[in-house]
Amino acid sequence: MTETLQSPAEVARLARLSGRLTLAGAPEGFDALATAQLARAHGGVSVFIARDTARAGAFVDAVRFFDPELELIELPGWDCLPYDRVGPSAGVSASRMAALSRLASPGAAAAPRLVITAASSVIQRLPPRDVIRKATFFARVGNDVAIADLERYFAVNGYIRASTVSERGEFAIRGGVIDVYPPTADEPVRLDLFGDTLDAIRGFDAMTQRSTRQLREIELLPVSEALVDAAAISRFRSGFVALFGAAADDPLYAAISEGGRRGGMEHYLPLFYETTETLFDYLGPDALVLVDHQATDARDERLSMIADAYDARREAAQVRGGTIYRPLPVERLYLDQTAWDLKLAEHPVRVFSPFVEEPSATVVDLGARPGRSFAAERAQDSVNLFEAVTDHAKALGRDGKRVLFASWSDGSSDRLASMLGDHGLAGVRLATSWSDAQSFGVAGTRAKPVQRAILPVDHGFVTQSLAVISETDILGDRLARPRRKRRAQNFLAEATSLTPGDLVVHIDHGIGRYSGLRTLDVNGAPHDCLDLQYG
Repeated sequence: MTETLQSPAEVARLARLSGRLTLAGAPEGFDALATAQLARAHGGVSVFIARDTARAGAFVDAVRFFDPELELIELPGWDCLPYDRVGPSAGVSASRMAALSRLASPGAAAAPRLVITAASSVIQRLPPRDVIRKATFFARVGNDVAIADLERYFAVNGYIRASTVSERGEFAIRGGVIDVYPPTADEPVRLDLFGDTLDAIRGFDAMTQRSTRQLREIELLPVSEALVDAAAISRFRSGFVALFGAAADDPLYAAISEGGRRGGMEHYLPLFYETTETLFDYLGPDALVLVDHQATDARDERLSMIADAYDARREAAQVRGGTIYRPLPVERLYLDQTAWDLKLAEHPVRVFSPFVEEPSATVVDLGARPGRSFAAERAQDSVNLFEAVTDHAKALGRDGKRVLFASWSDGSSDRLASMLGDHGLAGVRLATSWSDAQSFGVAGTRAKPVQRAILPVDHGFVTQSLAVISETDILGDRLARPRRKRRAQNFLAEATSLTPGDLVVHIDHGIGRYSGLRTLDVNGAPHDCLDLQYG
């Protein structure tokens, strides 16, 4: 019998009810289990709005553990600052367009589908669905394919020409051989033309450039939200002039007028279309909306940052000298608090809360509670930490709870199992999924075996039948943190918290004083730079 957060009938009722409900007693980690079960019970489209991008990424992995068969669509937010001189990176743009194309295309209406995104992405206005539906290129071996038409498609839909294709959204043309990395593909593909006939399609490895498989057909989707065809250019020009007046000195206006593309053009997205839409339009009127704890606070912080960036750009535009940045009005690009609330009011909404709240007509207590932290044991030299963990896990198992030790990676899970084995809990089995964990037990006994899982949660939780203990609960930190390459955009996002006069430490130059942001022309292009002074 599959264990659920409530009875199957109660899960179905919670998924079916209209209006807004607070789902209390839902600590982080447990909310992923609840989301997976509610999305499956609801059928059709559901969306989980995380408070930030990092939380959304961890939530994706957690839901995949609890329900590997549930169709997930990840919609990342822009990885650039509001009103930046650069737009979202090619990888993020390709991922966003892949997600929007899946949502815009008609699918099996009853098949459960869960969209996972962040609050900062939900407030972003989007291209119309009909534009996305029409911006598809499809070809099959034996079809006629004109290189000029394909080049035009690449230019309109945001593909980037490269000498060697290695990233999504890149293409290269060498005679009758065309390499392209579609935004939805796991690897790039090579099109071999014989004259104007598509003779072969092969997938190839981006590192070695060697062919990996033969394909019969290919489908290309846009990799930029700003599609630049003749009609879009005309709308952009007239809209830009109507807002800002004559703009002969604006390099972005000049580049787009000539049919080109320029960094940061996505911040003028509404000017390319007759109208824009929102994620809620893509989801449809029957979508179930699940809201992360503190997602609304994150939305408000993001809107405050957007307003500050807009004011700073407008003030800078009044100062003579340098390249003028003409910011589009905030309401053209983003949903404000009122628009957000109105959109949510059109859908059934479930807001997760980790706290205990009194049940009422609008509050349902799901019954989960934060798990035990071993901070007290860590602080006492006289206490053996892992013996305390082992004793606690055994007691939970004897009480009839299924116990899972949650780790962030295979390596950290193996090391945790080794340490537990040294302290009386040997042979802790690795469960590959929630259904796998439930299938393992001793028939005819109340006691449940202790298992482990790759489940990205910072803290564990306890329900009537399940106890999750995270490596952070035990050690106060992760055994192994994922190593991530720090992007310049992330550094600039952190720099927005600085104020002129703050002291900073440079890895090469030591202690300096932050004086503000300055725009410098480098190789003919404007770049936002930190002004640091060293004494």
